[in-house]
Amino acid sequence: MSEVAHRDQWNSRLRQLPAAHILQTWDWGEFKRRTVGWQPTRLAFERDGIPVALASVGMRGIGPFKVLYVSKGPVLDYDNEPLFLEVLDALESRARTMGAVWLKIDPDIVWATGIPGSEDDTANELGQGIKSQLKDRGWRYSDAQVQFRNTIKFDLSQTDDEIWSAMSGNTRRKVRAAKKKGVTVRAAGDDDLAILYELYSITAARDSFLIRSFDYYKRAWQAFMRAGMAHALIAEYEGEPIAHVILFHFGRTCWYFYGASADRERQRMPNYLLQWEAIKWAKAQGYAIYDMWGAPDVFDESDGLWGVYQFKRGFRGQVVRHIGAWDYAPRPWLYDAYARLAPRLMDLLRN
Repeated sequence: MSEVAHRDQWNSRLRQLPAAHILQTWDWGEFKRRTVGWQPTRLAFERDGIPVALASVGMRGIGPFKVLYVSKGPVLDYDNEPLFLEVLDALESRARTMGAVWLKIDPDIVWATGIPGSEDDTANELGQGIKSQLKDRGWRYSDAQVQFRNTIKFDLSQTDDEIWSAMSGNTRRKVRAAKKKGVTVRAAGDDDLAILYELYSITAARDSFLIRSFDYYKRAWQAFMRAGMAHALIAEYEGEPIAHVILFHFGRTCWYFYGASADRERQRMPNYLLQWEAIKWAKAQGYAIYDMWGAPDVFDESDGLWGVYQFKRGFRGQVVRHIGAWDYAPRPWLYDAYARLAPRLMDLLRN
């Protein structure tokens, strides 16, 4: 195991690994360091000079405590059990040496696909096995899930016509309606950052969720757009912005990270047209997967994501349920005490 100290070297290695995630890039680590104080360390595992596993480990001090987080990692071929165990050994040792209260991981490992209890509910043997191994080693399933555990993904090896035909009839009608009602879509750039934030603020107020300052999102959106890892689309009516999507992309995957709309002109269905254009853009850029980034934990109306899920589900991607976040606690008694004393930490973790 060694530390990587150069951006291009890290990102190049990461692209070569399966399930490489944008939250494991050098750029994401730097963004979280500058905005909320997470200090990243990039650990590489090699075989004969070839990278086989990577873990960008964020460290943050909360008073006298240290906590570690590997966001959407570590990244490796989880079918390689000896490698997986080697990486766990190294991460656990690091947590003990640093005196961390806990080390959290949430790798992009599929636990099952489909809606629970439905005909298409299918368990993933690898994910089931990984969860069992983590339990056997004393890791705890985390009550503090940071990233979305479930999502909806599209296989972009399909043609545009195949993706379009699979969508619900209602969703297709709303995409067509947006075009007929005069909605147009264009790419956004640096000059549009204030517009993107204004629309996001309106959406947050309407849907009652908290957002950060303009500077926080400007840093993220601008840095990743300039690095060629983010792309924004704005829907307009008669030249006025009425909705947007912001896509992050890396490796084989394009993620729908942010979406927003104005209170006016919502009857023109701009969000439906935006999603269709975003899917087509991701496919045209050569990405293999389009990830709509977020689905309910509980698949009924009690879940806060139910309304958004209904919108996403109309595009007919595959529901994917991951193993979620797991914590390793070198000193369990301290972990238990900390969990009672520091619930506000979740606000610092979330992207």
